[in-house]
Amino acid sequence: MNKMKTINIALIGYGFVGKTFHAPLIQSVEGLKLAVVSSRDEEKVKRDIPDATVVASPEEAIQHPDVDLVVIASPNATHAPLATLALNSGKHVVVDKPFTLDMQEARDLIALADEKQLLLSVFHNRRWDSDFLGIKQVIEQGSLGKIKHLESHIDRFRPEVRVRWREQNVPGSGLWFDLGPHLIDQTLQLFGLPQSVQGNIATLRDGAEINDWAHVVLNYPEHKVILHCSMLVAGGTSRFTVHGDKGSVVKARIDQQEAQLLAGVIPGSESWGEDSDDMLLFGASGDAQAVKTPKGDQRQYYINVRDALTGKIDNPVHPVEALAVMAVLEAAVKSSETGSTQSLELTPEERAHLQ
Repeated sequence: MNKMKTINIALIGYGFVGKTFHAPLIQSVEGLKLAVVSSRDEEKVKRDIPDATVVASPEEAIQHPDVDLVVIASPNATHAPLATLALNSGKHVVVDKPFTLDMQEARDLIALADEKQLLLSVFHNRRWDSDFLGIKQVIEQGSLGKIKHLESHIDRFRPEVRVRWREQNVPGSGLWFDLGPHLIDQTLQLFGLPQSVQGNIATLRDGAEINDWAHVVLNYPEHKVILHCSMLVAGGTSRFTVHGDKGSVVKARIDQQEAQLLAGVIPGSESWGEDSDDMLLFGASGDAQAVKTPKGDQRQYYINVRDALTGKIDNPVHPVEALAVMAVLEAAVKSSETGSTQSLELTPEERAHLQ
């Protein structure tokens, strides 16, 4: 792709994820143009993106002759078929998480992208969250010594079941497939693949059709990771808790970029990504020291996609990395269903790529 050419993007889906995350992040990156949006609500799109071409059909948006990159932010069950169509149409593709419904769909897409020599990337945007960047920084600095325990929570308080596909019993729905990919991807970025997975996934709210609570343990040779998400937590938990053999660190509050986007803060503006919630670092004596949390910046995902398409860097989230996330997702579900510890169903070649 010509290094000076603007990259024209088609966004498939203008629901919560497309409107709140993808559209503003794309629009904030120089060299990217949100040219086409697939949505049945043209008025809604035009209020936010007046110069976009709005089409009702995902197929029409994908096959639009001016489009270079297709961003798929539609329901999870549509990810694989729409990504397949886009790759077969000669378009580069970004898929929102989770990558696909299962590992076979993911492998088929990876093979097709390789065959077509097109970029296929997965939107693991929370690699650029302030809370994760802060915890990663503390771990890498060695302040905690050898890590023995990491606990990662994304908890919400939504006791009432809402009428939306994520909370209905349809393929790809449920809290584990919604928030699990964030928790897993961050963990794999820190520690690589676990040896095994133990999952306990449940439906706890009155009237709920699909899982709304998950507690998953990733087993590593010398440490444990707990991933937890729930729709019934009003408060009292921390986003991250990490214990090592020299100290501990706690990050109480979640990254604020989603809240900022919902409030209309422009990505890249002065306050963008700021996190006033300091981490607390505990030494051997138990004394707590406040450590400033770095800024988050989810724009970096799309900046890196742009630079990958212009040949400057590699794909920021290679699809095999997203396949590894799928492997943990599936292992946790199988473990919860069987009550047994599960290993990851990755091939030796896939594991080698992830080293």
